[in-house]
Amino acid sequence: MKIKPEQLARTLTSSNLPLYWLAGDEPLLMQESADQIRQHYSELGYAEREIFHAEKGFNWEHFANATNNLSLFSQHKIIELRLSSAKLEATGKQAIQQYLADPNPEYLILISSPKLEAATINSNWFKQIEGSAVLVQIWPVNREDLSSWLERRLRREGIHADEDALILLSDKVEGNLLAAMQEIEKLKLLANNSEGASIHLDANTVMQVVADSSRYNVYHLVDAALLGEPTRSQKILNCLYHEGIYPLVVLGAITRELRALLPMLEKKQQGQGINAIVQSARVWFNRKQAVTHVLQRIGTDEIWQLLDHARLIDQSIKGMSRANPWDELSLLLLRLSGAETASMNLSA
Repeated sequence: MKIKPEQLARTLTSSNLPLYWLAGDEPLLMQESADQIRQHYSELGYAEREIFHAEKGFNWEHFANATNNLSLFSQHKIIELRLSSAKLEATGKQAIQQYLADPNPEYLILISSPKLEAATINSNWFKQIEGSAVLVQIWPVNREDLSSWLERRLRREGIHADEDALILLSDKVEGNLLAAMQEIEKLKLLANNSEGASIHLDANTVMQVVADSSRYNVYHLVDAALLGEPTRSQKILNCLYHEGIYPLVVLGAITRELRALLPMLEKKQQGQGINAIVQSARVWFNRKQAVTHVLQRIGTDEIWQLLDHARLIDQSIKGMSRANPWDELSLLLLRLSGAETASMNLSA
């Protein structure tokens, strides 16, 4: 059974399945979902917990032995399996399947893992366990939804923020929900309001109080460029530079995306609709807006020009050119974003 995080409370009260699997890369939302499951089963008498960290080389016999043995201290317990990778080895798959074939009614298995790829979810072994388990896929909060998410969290704490404050706060904590919650707690303390009183938050207060805790990765960078957001893509590139990301990692993410766009653009030239193209390419739903946007405004010739520029950047990274790779990456992203650059004007 696949559910969304907002469906978790209802599923906990209406279902009695032996295994919950939380999959995602957003620490705060993963933590909150796990706490919700623990709290629910704690109230049902699951007083004991046993935790396994399944990293490379993990001995799955330990998990099998734990699930076969009766608890010494309580009738019910939660067995947590924390996976370092979403790609399980054969022994891990077998251990989970064997347990679900004859689950112990006194135990709940709680698995947490990084984001599951489509290939894993569609695999035969995963489909076999899906009928006996609950999969909660936890996605990061999109930039477009972040202001609404922050507004709900602030209201929960008695803080009412105006629109400018929400926009500024979103910009400062994007990609880092743990930092967002820390900043909300800081705002509560600084307000020092009386019990039950409402706090009003404006942009000036956010500017003075909230640190820039935004956290980005190369996927945020690529999507910002595809969405035609040159200013934001430059900000993310600057953050990655100061974090010490190797430029070849950034270039690799951009070139992979450019090559993936080529067959989609060919289908567009053949008369296929963009929605159908995105669907057939199996683009993740949280990236459909970015891919759809770039397909509407870019052509095959432009992609090949960008790939040629990427080849020159690769040479500069490897010391075969005197060009500064970060400057060139900045220019490449501006071009991909649709921004007009000086070199474009000169060539015109």
